[in-house]
Amino acid sequence: MKKYLEIGKIVSVFGVRGEVKVEPWCDSPDFLCEFDTLYYKSGTPVLIERSRVHKNQALLKIKGVDSPEEGVKLRGRVLYMDRDDVELEEGCYFQQDLIGLEVKDSATGELYGRLSEVLQTGANDVYEVTDDEGRKKYLPAIPEVIDKVDLENGVLLITPLEGLFD
Repeated sequence: MKKYLEIGKIVSVFGVRGEVKVEPWCDSPDFLCEFDTLYYKSGTPVLIERSRVHKNQALLKIKGVDSPEEGVKLRGRVLYMDRDDVELEEGCYFQQDLIGLEVKDSATGELYGRLSEVLQTGANDVYEVTDDEGRKKYLPAIPEVIDKVDLENGVLLITPLEGLFD
């Protein structure tokens, strides 16, 4: 598992004090604002002096970035979080850890494909499963379907709804 996970991208500057707007690539801009330290891809720490949510984006004041000119130089940079800085609740997973899991029938062991994408629909997540021929099927991520997530063995065990894989 990767130590650092993408959490957002700097898209522009905000104001005259060097704050940057970050497009969140996580559950919410509020979650992004919880961090005191983020990272660049290189692993270089990015110290956050303050943060707040503004119009569904995160506004960050990064230590050492004190003018719009300095902030503009960061536009396009991806920010990462250290997975060790977050304690997930039981039954919650990072999307990145789910991608690539083999999707198998709990009862028969039949392999349906690999989880290729997690789509957020509002009511519940939907897992895109791609088989060996490249065909895609969509699986609701609900307790009636998802039996076990086994990250250690790279398997997602399911009980498919009737007609789901026909």
